[in-house]
Amino acid sequence: MPRILVVDDEPLVSMLVENWLVELGCEVVGPARSVEQGLDMAGSAELDGAILDVNLSGRNSYAVAEVLKQRGVPFAFATGDGSINAESSGFADPILLSKPFDFEGVKTVLDRLLERPVNAVDGSR
Repeated sequence: MPRILVVDDEPLVSMLVENWLVELGCEVVGPARSVEQGLDMAGSAELDGAILDVNLSGRNSYAVAEVLKQRGVPFAFATGDGSINAESSGFADPILLSKPFDFEGVKTVLDRLLERPVNAVDGSR
């Protein structure tokens, strides 16, 4: 059963995503509600993938993504903006989950996470 980390500071949103992930046969790790909790779980939990809200109470989740990249754990950024600035984030071609979420969007992202592991050396897919 794939273990997926959820990092989101909105309880209702994370509960919805958690329920869909369980329905899709995953074990949910978290949710982490802050960058600090995300860093802790990303650095220590056994993970097969992660869904990271970009904006966590005014802070971005790029540091969490960097830890996941170093560990070779594939991740997706959840964003309402539709894109991530590659220059400011340091991530040139991330997997994106657009808000508002729907079941099919989460399923599509999960499929991509589980088929495309991150190269821990250079972050490419």
